[in-house]
Amino acid sequence: MSVSGPVEIIRETRLDPRFPLSRSELGRLAAILLEALGLEGRTFELKLVDDREIARLNSEFLGCTGPTNILSFPARDADEADYAEDADGPGGEVGEPGDQAFLGELALSVDALARETDLYGQAPLEHLARLLAHGLLHLAGFDHGEIMFDMTDAAVDRVLDEYAEAAG
Repeated sequence: MSVSGPVEIIRETRLDPRFPLSRSELGRLAAILLEALGLEGRTFELKLVDDREIARLNSEFLGCTGPTNILSFPARDADEADYAEDADGPGGEVGEPGDQAFLGELALSVDALARETDLYGQAPLEHLARLLAHGLLHLAGFDHGEIMFDMTDAAVDRVLDEYAEAAG
């Protein structure tokens, strides 16, 4: 287990060698995404799992068969609060359930990330950013639709810009 800024990373599987980021880099990516999505000061937990575990979670919690790429488990119901307005401000540690800043948990299949990166012809960083942005928006109470998709695209563009600037 490792705390990296706004995200607590729990690795429950061996990472694919193509996994694009270290733990500290994943923490930086999370911070960029949270800011790009208007969720500064928020925290979340990210579990890195394999297809077998995500299939189990998908079945248990959504009643769906088979693996998926990312699952979101919000800390609160979407109608309980407007996440963008009730932040306590940035904290150095990941919050606990019940904490106003804690968005919830994401489970990411690193197997699906590798498979979809090849399938969609995207760079691993780009696809990872897309999956995490998508999951974070679900944690913040968004449902699928044009607004969510536009926000995801904008957040991914922001990540790619940040990493391009850093590469010089």
